[in-house]
Amino acid sequence: MKKNKGGGVVYSTNPDYEFKLFEEETETPENSRQDLKIWLDRKGGGKVVSRVAGFTGKEEDLQTLKKKLQNACGSGGSAKDSEILIQGDHREKLLAFLLKEGYRAKKAGG
Repeated sequence: MKKNKGGGVVYSTNPDYEFKLFEEETETPENSRQDLKIWLDRKGGGKVVSRVAGFTGKEEDLQTLKKKLQNACGSGGSAKDSEILIQGDHREKLLAFLLKEGYRAKKAGG
């Protein structure tokens, strides 16, 4: 048994399994190849956030997109684990911005 980067235990019965401590960074596909989903979520204390999920690519590109979305919405936010959280209900603004930038985006249930 070995620990993965998230602290959990990894177990495999595959004798050829190789544990990798860090995931290899993948290249960020072009905007038109990103399938993003937008929905409303509640964080602790009942605060509402707009969640954008499904981003694939480098962490620095995720952070760049987060900043663009924050500017488009005039709101704070955070990004990690391929998701961006923007404070408040900005689903319509986010959808319009992402479509304008060439992303494949849609609103999900929520």
